[in-house]
Amino acid sequence: MTRTILAALLATTAAAHADAPRFEAVLKGHAVLPADTLLPAPEDAPAFLQSSGKFTGEGNRRSLAEPGPGPEMPLAGQPLQGFSGIKAMGDGSYVVLTDNGFGSKKNSPDAMLFFSVVTPDFDAGSVTVDRTVFLNDPDRVIPFPIVTEATDTRYLTGADLDLEGFQLVGDHIVIGEEFGPFVIVADRETGRIVEFHETVVDGRTVMSPDNPFLQMADPASEAAEHDAKRSRGFEGFAGSVDGQTLYPLLEGPLWRDGEWETVADGRTALRILEMKAQSREWTGNSWLYPLEGADHAIGDFNMIDETRGLIIERDGGQGDAELACEGDATEGCFENPARFKRIYLIDMAGVEPGQPVHKVGHIDLLDMADPDGIARQGAREDGRFTFPFVTIEDVDIVDDSHIIVGNDNNYPFSMGRSADTQDDNELILLEVGEFLKARAE
Repeated sequence: MTRTILAALLATTAAAHADAPRFEAVLKGHAVLPADTLLPAPEDAPAFLQSSGKFTGEGNRRSLAEPGPGPEMPLAGQPLQGFSGIKAMGDGSYVVLTDNGFGSKKNSPDAMLFFSVVTPDFDAGSVTVDRTVFLNDPDRVIPFPIVTEATDTRYLTGADLDLEGFQLVGDHIVIGEEFGPFVIVADRETGRIVEFHETVVDGRTVMSPDNPFLQMADPASEAAEHDAKRSRGFEGFAGSVDGQTLYPLLEGPLWRDGEWETVADGRTALRILEMKAQSREWTGNSWLYPLEGADHAIGDFNMIDETRGLIIERDGGQGDAELACEGDATEGCFENPARFKRIYLIDMAGVEPGQPVHKVGHIDLLDMADPDGIARQGAREDGRFTFPFVTIEDVDIVDDSHIIVGNDNNYPFSMGRSADTQDDNELILLEVGEFLKARAE
């Protein structure tokens, strides 16, 4: 190969990996919902759901300790934690989705699944819980055994499903789920399940290792060519602004041709699928979202207009990198601090199915401006603000110059603000007017 050709190839590769430009984000509001916020289970729920976290100890063995207010397990109620999706309602309130409970199927059979309407008061720095709707399946729409199978109400738990993203479609809430991955549909008022859909990509049903119908143990096998990694089912779940199309986004790549899927320049790629919003039919179309790091994951996905959307991309670290552990230090520091927490603006305009979307700009959630000293937690003297949580899973547009962002606090396990204190649920309002104007050239 001549030097000229090699130089051209290297230049092309460098251009392909060129990062989308960074835009400044300015903190304009900060509201906190305390981590130890508990809800009572519905009166008609089984008695064992009146407390939660009984299986979070070593080996997931049942704890017989008396339930309390938290953070020690078990809990006297259901924790309002782990916001894994958000939707602005336009009146200052937001619908938020609580995920599967305590992090896995094994430790979450007493964690109820629900969504809530909350209203942050950015002046006071607080969050009001206006309403909570618990998911239930009395009509046996879910086609596999659930924890409350023998009850009449059949409330759903974190051992059944892992809820990660959603859209509101008419009288229904359409939810992307991670274990299957599945799409489930519930009545917005009652939480009653009305539809259940498996995921189909390229004509084949996609399964993760946690899929209840799966018989094999490892997706990286010849028979699992299109399958998903464990805990890498649906995470983002966008919807078109006209309400006609849904765009479920997988958190991890699919197994294709003996390797995890990538784009042409070698970056790991995630599938953005397409589903008709009203009929919930898969169209067969999909696009690719290239990750900036092979070990990255996405946290949320919402559209802001006909072709552009916001996607959270993150690493698996938590805590301020300035407080990283050094030498033999183990207390008050972070062994694996947060180093990559961004929101990308993508543009699908002119992108054919099967091709990677345009990443046209980003904001850095580890380096934002706080000139007015608004931060209620994590305040700094240098006028900057960070959001150093392991799982940042909520983003939506508020108006033409502001977005809202929230963390999944993985109650009671994540500690990103302090190395020895459970994270709260935080909602931040960011001014990002120039960022929201960016488009693919």
